Amino acid sequence: MPEEDLLEVKFRLFDGSDVGPFRCSPASTIAMLKERIVAEWPKDKRIAPKAANDVKLISAGKILENNKTVGQCKTPFGELPNGVITMHAVVQPSVGKSKSEKKIDETPKKSICACAIL
Repeated sequence: MPEEDLLEVKFRLFDGSDVGPFRCSPASTIAMLKERIVAEWPKDKRIAPKAANDVKLISAGKILENNKTVGQCKTPFGELPNGVITMHAVVQPSVGKSKSEKKIDETPKKSICACAIL
C-alpha cells in the first residue's frame, strides 16, 4: 500500500494523555485498532483494559463499531490533509464492578424535598 494512503490515528485517554500516533490502512477494522490500543496502553495507568472488548472508541461524538473500517469512520470535514485523526479511547467497567456498584445503589435514599404552601 502506498505511504500516502495510510492514515495517522492517535487515541486520547481519560486523563488527556495520548497513545500513538499510529499509521494504519483505511481498511483496518476498529477491532484491530482496539487490539493495538490494549497492546500499547501505558503500564503506569491505574485504569487499564484487560482485552480489546473493554475499550470503546469514540470519533466525532459517535461510538465506533468493531466491524467498521477506519476509512468508513473517518470524518470528511475538519480533517487537514496529512493530519492526525484523534479518537477517544474509553475503558468500559468490567461486569464484576457493575454488580458491586448496583448493590451500593440499592441503599434506601432519604427524601430531602419539602413543600410549603403559603
